[in-house]
Amino acid sequence: MVNVDRLLDLGASTKKYNANEIIFEEGTECYYYYQLVSGSVRWLQVSEDGKEFVQDMIEPGECFGEFPLFDERPYAASAIASNECEVVRLPKNIFQQLLKDDPDLHFAFSKLLVERLRFRFLLSKNLAGNKPEDKICSLLGYFKEQKKYICSKCNLVQLTRQQIADMTGLRVETVIRSIRHLQETGKLQINKGKVFY
Repeated sequence: MVNVDRLLDLGASTKKYNANEIIFEEGTECYYYYQLVSGSVRWLQVSEDGKEFVQDMIEPGECFGEFPLFDERPYAASAIASNECEVVRLPKNIFQQLLKDDPDLHFAFSKLLVERLRFRFLLSKNLAGNKPEDKICSLLGYFKEQKKYICSKCNLVQLTRQQIADMTGLRVETVIRSIRHLQETGKLQINKGKVFY
């Protein structure tokens, strides 16, 4: 979202996290704007029975955990390093001043928030009672449209079955069965274990 050199010039610092290390937890206070430099991060909520529900998977160059920067409330989800990663952190008050000083950047963040909200609407609509195959197709269709996690050249799905399960709230076994069924009905292809949509 923001050039890393610009963030560093404004007083940001970088921090490295190991795989499965918590960056921040749901319900805690926000002190920083976070942007991923390398690696990957799961932005998720954990149910009372310990099941992860992935809200988004963050890739290098993307920000995460930005809601409290706008509404002054605690984090709505936790951020956990999926693998070794590096994150740039800018103090919250400096980030908020940056948005005030740069209307184009503020508009870009408004657009990002709307995109993430649209994704939530899609998931909530499709998670309410639809068949597992419909949930998976909705998720994959959204990502294909957004050109995220699906190769635009070959249609290879770049998500594991576990990641699809975590994003749809399904069990991984259900995702595996549903993907097989979607192949049988011609809605996707499986070649050497890889899924193409």
